[in-house]
Amino acid sequence: MLQQRLSRSLQALARQPQQHQPLIRLPRSNTSSSPFAFRSFAPVASQRLPARRWYSSAQEAEAKKEEPAQDSTPEQQKKAQEATKEDPVQKELEAKKREVIDLTDRLKRSVAEYRNLQEQTKREIQAAKDFALQRFSKDLLDSVDNLDRALINVPADKLVSENQDLVNLHSGLKMTEDILMQTLKKHGLERFDPSEKGEKFDPNKHEAVFQTPMKDKEDGTAFHTQSKGFLLNGRVIRPAKVGVVKNS
Repeated sequence: MLQQRLSRSLQALARQPQQHQPLIRLPRSNTSSSPFAFRSFAPVASQRLPARRWYSSAQEAEAKKEEPAQDSTPEQQKKAQEATKEDPVQKELEAKKREVIDLTDRLKRSVAEYRNLQEQTKREIQAAKDFALQRFSKDLLDSVDNLDRALINVPADKLVSENQDLVNLHSGLKMTEDILMQTLKKHGLERFDPSEKGEKFDPNKHEAVFQTPMKDKEDGTAFHTQSKGFLLNGRVIRPAKVGVVKNS
């Protein structure tokens, strides 16, 4: 009786028009062994619902960062990429340029210091040559002074033919003095007498021994030389000792 009822139900279902949606397959139970279990059909592939993926909040934020900004232009995106991108070759080139600038500056400084050292060394060598005879020249000054005094102390009226011996001695001393002064001048030693030209008193070259009034001369004039001065290559090694006029 049960089988007849089931067959009638199936025939009634078969007479009904087919629906658009296919039958949904029911899960088959492994424990069921009934011969009257319904067979289900799989839905058409085109009618399946699209699969939906679920993201976490962290994955969504990362996806938004990776997506380019919709409002930025391609040029702005390109500039941003170039700014963020570091070229190791360009970085190394910049480092080499800075190194070259630093080395060039050091080289220029070294060359300038070397040239300054050369000039200073030349000046020192020249000064050593010019004033190497300074101590020797000072030792000769007393002998030159004594020779000069001997010639000055001979009166002119005594140099006559009756005193031929004195004339010959005076002439020999004068020749000796001239030769000595010429030799000293070759080595840079010169003698000067301020009273011969009536020079003004110069504290850098003269030493005032006394002062006296003289109406026919201006104040500050060196009118008398007690001891002549000497220059060695333009440097005063002994000032002249003079008498100066002072009227006021």
